[in-house]
Amino acid sequence: MISQYLNLKLRIINRILFLFIVLIITQSTIAQLMTQQKYYTHADSIRGTYGKSRSWWDVLHYNIEANFNIAEKSITGCCTIQYKPIATGNLMQIDLQEPMKIDSIKEEIGQVSSPVLFTKDGNAYFVSIKNSTLQKISTLKVYYHGKPREAIRPPWDGGVIWKKDSQDNPWVSIACQGLGASVWYPCKDHQADEPDSASMQITIPDTLVCVGNGRLRNVRNNQNHTATYTWAVTAPINNYTIIPYIGKYVHFKETYNGMSGALDMDYWVLKQHLAEAKKQFTDAPRMMKAFEYWFGPYPFYKDGYKLVEAPHLGMEHQSATAYGNYFLNGYLGRDLSGTGWGLKWDYIIIHESGHEWFANNVSTKDIADMWVHEGFTCYSESLFTEYYYGKKAGSEYVIGLRENISNDVPVIGHYDVNEEGSGDMYYKGANMIHMIRQLIDDDSLFRKILIGLNREFGRKTTTTKEVEAYINKEAGQSFNYIFDQYLRTTNIPTLEYKIKNDKLMVRYTNCINNFTMPIKISLNKNNSIEMWIKPSTQWSSPDIKTNKQIKEIFVNNNFYIFTKKSA
Repeated sequence: MISQYLNLKLRIINRILFLFIVLIITQSTIAQLMTQQKYYTHADSIRGTYGKSRSWWDVLHYNIEANFNIAEKSITGCCTIQYKPIATGNLMQIDLQEPMKIDSIKEEIGQVSSPVLFTKDGNAYFVSIKNSTLQKISTLKVYYHGKPREAIRPPWDGGVIWKKDSQDNPWVSIACQGLGASVWYPCKDHQADEPDSASMQITIPDTLVCVGNGRLRNVRNNQNHTATYTWAVTAPINNYTIIPYIGKYVHFKETYNGMSGALDMDYWVLKQHLAEAKKQFTDAPRMMKAFEYWFGPYPFYKDGYKLVEAPHLGMEHQSATAYGNYFLNGYLGRDLSGTGWGLKWDYIIIHESGHEWFANNVSTKDIADMWVHEGFTCYSESLFTEYYYGKKAGSEYVIGLRENISNDVPVIGHYDVNEEGSGDMYYKGANMIHMIRQLIDDDSLFRKILIGLNREFGRKTTTTKEVEAYINKEAGQSFNYIFDQYLRTTNIPTLEYKIKNDKLMVRYTNCINNFTMPIKISLNKNNSIEMWIKPSTQWSSPDIKTNKQIKEIFVNNNFYIFTKKSA
């Protein structure tokens, strides 16, 4: 009995020790995520790399002909890809995600259409091009069919959404950011190359309506109780934002007199929600006025602006913003900032429309740099709040968002594997931009930089490095230490201070070696008298002129750092 008791006790002790060691190792692993090697598959590289089979050709236009069989949840179609060789090459990567399948591919040369050979590697098809002449426009027709991946939790876990509205009518759309447009049509599925224009010819039951990007060009009633809707955009567009909406839609519109003239603002909603939409969508022209002030003219006057009720929360589909916020202010009726300001306006209208400037106009080449889309757009919520409710309100809003920051992994993801970084790209990205604004300390110049970003990088793809360099140049100072700290690490700097013989000593800890951000501090909670200091990672004594005894310091809340008083 004693022997069994001792053995049992030893086993319990060993088990506790084992669990303790596992806990320590796990915590250490989480803390060092940014330095750990993460392994990616061959499929990740094919999906995320802009390699030899992609870089030699430039997409000019997609024309997507797709028949939606709603009863069977299937799509049959043909995507015509117009492209131009910009380098020597003859092996072309076309993406289409399983279980969708490419049936055949034909190369059009003049009036002659001839089949071409291709091989398959997962979700990628490698096409052997017969005729490739530098700078000569060429055309491929890609025929395909299948039952596409169905969305599980759109828009986050995306795919095709086969749903019914409250009146039991079919309601269909797609959400595929990150997942990729190749979930429903064959394309060059990489952000680095946007088509210069695009069109859709969507065939659906003639009892329904199809809404798409840009302008409605034609509606053709067919013999088999179907109708084909043709929509077209004239501006460059991200693959994942080319989206049809299918349902029992009704339409109303208004004209907005903006910076570039008369802008058509169209609204498509389910018939039973028309009255609610007419009331709630008054936030749209308010948004347009504020954002044209901060970012410059709406980028797509020729294609118009649309809000389209969607069977999911929302997405920045270019010139056809997806709306699913139930006609409520805030984010599904909540204020993400916890300040009250977020309940003054409809989150989806403001945020997703902000993406027309940052994501649709200014687009990144790799999804790893997605913070450029989300950080600036998240900050657009603060700028909208400031425009209508004052600078203090805007600042309170973005500061309130900090409660949502997790600092789990870096904001910038891994390149060439189609991986975005931390969800902190929203709130942390916005707060980083807000701090840079404080350091510029000139709102006219800050606004000029925002407008300049849209002018310099609009309608083309860019990178984090290019955006950083532009901001540094226009601001006349380098913020590289801020970009490196807040985008590439998970650590939030701590301002450590101590007071000896009435002398203030300060330094930064929990930061990169060259972190030297100037900040505003005061010697009382009311911030009645503020002063700039410039700490580094070494102890230093700022020159503070005061007749009062220094007992404590208070950092201006606009700076996202922590403070710690040392003995």
